[in-house]
Amino acid sequence: MATMTHDRPVGRRSSTTTGLAFAIASAVSFGLSGALGRGLIDSGWTAGSAVAVRVTIAALVLVVPGVLALRGRWHLLARNGLTVAVYGVAAVAGAQLCYFYAVTYMQVGVALLIEYTAPVAVVVWLWLRHGHRPNRLTVLGAVIASVGLALVLDVVSGADLSATGVLWALGAMVGVSTYFVISADTDNGLPPISLAAAGLVVGGTVLVVAGLVGVLPMSASTADVSYDGHVVAWWIPMLVLGLVTAAFAYVTGIEAGRRLGPRLTSFVALLEVLMALVFAWLLLGELPRAIQLLGGLLVLAGVVVVKLGEGPSAVTVEPLPEQDLSERPAA
Repeated sequence: MATMTHDRPVGRRSSTTTGLAFAIASAVSFGLSGALGRGLIDSGWTAGSAVAVRVTIAALVLVVPGVLALRGRWHLLARNGLTVAVYGVAAVAGAQLCYFYAVTYMQVGVALLIEYTAPVAVVVWLWLRHGHRPNRLTVLGAVIASVGLALVLDVVSGADLSATGVLWALGAMVGVSTYFVISADTDNGLPPISLAAAGLVVGGTVLVVAGLVGVLPMSASTADVSYDGHVVAWWIPMLVLGLVTAAFAYVTGIEAGRRLGPRLTSFVALLEVLMALVFAWLLLGELPRAIQLLGGLLVLAGVVVVKLGEGPSAVTVEPLPEQDLSERPAA
């Protein structure tokens, strides 16, 4: 696998602002998937089939622009075959499958809380792998965001824990952490849309094969789907799942990672949990409690503190490497 990038944005200082915009767009898009998927599951879909179709749609949409972005530089895929495979298996298929199995053994909120300890795992990875020791503000931001996340998920009232469920949720955490780290890798030379397309093709293939061999239960329905009393055709939420919460979300997530680095990107991604609650309120009529809203504010505060912890020295003005003319296809 290519060497993972240090936690630093690449390019002009304005790329940090652009990166934050991409990260927020990705978090909002990913956050929409839960409410849309819940409607499909309630109408007769299994989680496995909904995820498999979602990833497959995204792969089909991105494969052509992903190929065009390579501009004939096929050696980039060959050189980064292991990176693409790990991204597709762990960050795309693995994270979703592990989370699916985790929620069969434990409460959804607890499973999601464990999964979203990923930012802490990313900080530890950068410390151990690259010697990038977090400063006090980063640690403080991590603590604030973690407390806020616990309140958002409303686990303060107590929850039953299953050892098997915890292991599956930790597997999902590893998958999400892998997504953040590989997305921020600028050394592989792969355009973001090409990496997303290749990873989704690999992930979709893994999910389909898992369904065919019976590892992942799959069933679908053409019944209409209801969202807070509004009925829509089943293919509408499915298309939104594939186009917005997968294709768009993965591409913007990679773009964010390459501008912000894996650490800050992973903390901004905590907004996904808050957005998931908002969409659950709008589409499913599940109104967050006051303590959850307070938790959301703490998550935002934690992200701000982490950003302050980056400091001016964390933003290095470093031009993008110029393309080797010999790699360009003949006109």
